[in-house]
Amino acid sequence: MKNQKKWKIGRALAFFAVVLVLVFAGRQWYIQQRDRQPFTSTEYAMGSYVQQTVYGRMGEDAASEAANAVQRLENQISWRMEDSDIARLNAAAGTDWIAIEPQTADLLEMALHVAEQSEGAYDPTVLPVSSLWDFGGENQHLPDEEEIETYRTFVDYHNLRVDKETSEASLKIHGAALDLGGIGKGAACDTAVQAYQEAGVKAGIIAVGGSIGLYGEKPDGSLWRLAVRDPQSGDDKAEEMGLLDLASGFVSTSGSYEKNFTENGKTYHHILDPKTGYPAESGLVSVTVVSDSGALSDALSTAAFVLGEERGMSLLEHYDAGGVFIAEDGRVWVSDSLEDAFQLTSDAYTLVS
Repeated sequence: MKNQKKWKIGRALAFFAVVLVLVFAGRQWYIQQRDRQPFTSTEYAMGSYVQQTVYGRMGEDAASEAANAVQRLENQISWRMEDSDIARLNAAAGTDWIAIEPQTADLLEMALHVAEQSEGAYDPTVLPVSSLWDFGGENQHLPDEEEIETYRTFVDYHNLRVDKETSEASLKIHGAALDLGGIGKGAACDTAVQAYQEAGVKAGIIAVGGSIGLYGEKPDGSLWRLAVRDPQSGDDKAEEMGLLDLASGFVSTSGSYEKNFTENGKTYHHILDPKTGYPAESGLVSVTVVSDSGALSDALSTAAFVLGEERGMSLLEHYDAGGVFIAEDGRVWVSDSLEDAFQLTSDAYTLVS
């Protein structure tokens, strides 16, 4: 009788053990499936669509915080925002130092460093000239030559001074003005990835205009696959000319196809050469840069586009960044660091070794 009772108890314990294992396994399966389901969102900031895909149980919260961080950054650094750090700096040009946010000071210091290393191919003080063209606005047009020559005298990154210790900055001369459009979208990706890290999500990707931030490992363990746009394809049907497979990092692209207009039979794009005040004529139509900093990748893509293939690649090497350069004639250069990551998918282009 006792043996029968022990047998029943043992069978019950075994049954509950199996149930517990099944419950635990089911819970683990649920968690895995939950972490594999991404949260996606689309907002608008910095003059561009902000698209996110975030994996993990805190995905929605992380995406929300990232979007808020991007908006806060825009409020700090957009020259169009009346109370932003940059708007106040521009208004005080030629007078006194202005207190700014530490994040703005960091960004201005990076902008100055790239300006110096690129010998002004990237210049954050380009606004006096770029505003004449009104690219993307309602009155985009070819400015008078005299206008460009007059306002070009105000474009000189040496007029910008930054003190990181006190979080202050100034513009030396009246008429000088900052536009961080060539670095801001990459910086937005930096802030978003920081939000992902703080939220503890598994992985996430954010695209702000031509800049992309990649964080963490995808649930299936595969690399992030990004398409490099074919510069010859139209906005209504953008196509790829190549693919980049990356584990993480930041990617920014500057292309003549992004903003342009045609006047008197000639097309003018928005990437200006600060030294001339006119659209850069480097022979390139697209520059994609991969870096461990979003802001840096953004500024470098602009600078390299202006510099051209040889000097542009040299600049990227200085910063340990990778690049994919596309020329008007269809030639493509890929930095050594991206040779294994890049795959050409279009017969219209030729890789140059």
